[in-house]
Amino acid sequence: MNDTKSDLLTRAERILPGGVNSPVRAFRGVGGEPVFIRAADGAWLWAEDGKRYLDYIGGYGPHILGHRHRAVEKAVQDALSRGTAFGAPTVAEVELGELIASALPSVDMVRLVNSGTEATMSALRLARAATGRDKFIKFEGCYHGHGDAFLIAAGSGAATLGVPSSPGVPAAVVADTLLAPYNDLLAVEDLFRRHGDDVAAVFVEPIAGNMGLVPPEEGFLEGLRELCDQHGALLVFDEVMTGFRVGWSGAQGIFGVRPDLTTLGKVIGGGLPAAAYGGRRELMQRIAPAGPVYQAGTLSGNPLAVAAGLAALRFLGADDGAAYSRLETAASRLQRGMEEICRRLGVACRIQRQGSMMGLFFTANPVRSLADVDASDRELFRRLFHGLLQRGVHLPPSPYETLFLSLAHGEEEIQLTLEAFEGALAAAEDGAS
Repeated sequence: MNDTKSDLLTRAERILPGGVNSPVRAFRGVGGEPVFIRAADGAWLWAEDGKRYLDYIGGYGPHILGHRHRAVEKAVQDALSRGTAFGAPTVAEVELGELIASALPSVDMVRLVNSGTEATMSALRLARAATGRDKFIKFEGCYHGHGDAFLIAAGSGAATLGVPSSPGVPAAVVADTLLAPYNDLLAVEDLFRRHGDDVAAVFVEPIAGNMGLVPPEEGFLEGLRELCDQHGALLVFDEVMTGFRVGWSGAQGIFGVRPDLTTLGKVIGGGLPAAAYGGRRELMQRIAPAGPVYQAGTLSGNPLAVAAGLAALRFLGADDGAAYSRLETAASRLQRGMEEICRRLGVACRIQRQGSMMGLFFTANPVRSLADVDASDRELFRRLFHGLLQRGVHLPPSPYETLFLSLAHGEEEIQLTLEAFEGALAAAEDGAS
């Protein structure tokens, strides 16, 4: 292809809104023009203009093994030789469900779907049906897909009723959505005090990954569990990002808090579109056709996605978790190296990490909520982003996105990243990229 990057964007914008099929790819968070990718392998991306980039997007989470991992590639090729979609059950769907349930302590049964949005929408419907209530609580900065009920922005005050944050979302649809700041248990207590008899569920990212990486403070998840139990509401963990990413048993395994329902995606599809929701048997038995709560999907449990997901999970689960140890080693080295560079250059930064997920914030203050992320130096991040891009390192193009590492990020890749980071940060501090 001979088109320049600008030519490609112009061409794309004629046919795709903003030139992209998912908003963050448009680079609006950092300015400039998106890189059009032609191919990927391991920890590397190749652009249409022939340039190569070290990848810290990782498909926004799925590629924990690295791009084109041979086990996943072979599994997809084998599945493709048998067909692409049957509209009928397969043994592999059962095997994937069994593997998920064996890993997550809160999950007895699973329903496979196609996207994280589909999973959270379905979990909300189930929670409302199981409790006979309509309202639910979510947190500022936690993204649960683009379902209407989840698309809200904060009003004034520590906790408030939601208001639509997108045209096309009727006010009536989010009238039952209650909003609280992340890590603010007192705000949740207040919502339950005022609306407890009407709250069906609390939805939370147990480790927030859609405002950079913000971990739960000690006692926060435990407090949510207690409040839900006290008021007869369901606790729903959105582990679309964290499931099988931060550890074999997800965030719920790390923190020892069992939700009633869990949503999953990304890693469980091995890089292909797949997601799921699951939970206690008595809840999941309410889903059609076992029960009256309707949810369906033509391509749910797609053979190619299931094959990729099975291969990825089996690799991660092999050798007593050796893959997670390797990820921890690489990610901790990158974190320590970046922190040392920031100290040496006199740049205030906070790097928050859980396993192979990492948030980079230019601030001297703790980052525990969306307001703290908003108060960080996002202009410095923008300059750093472009400086790194020029030096062959591709971060997610937004200060609100999480960096993802993979098993393909070895010693050489980490060293190259740190060298680029030091040069880019020094230039960004001088006001250049």
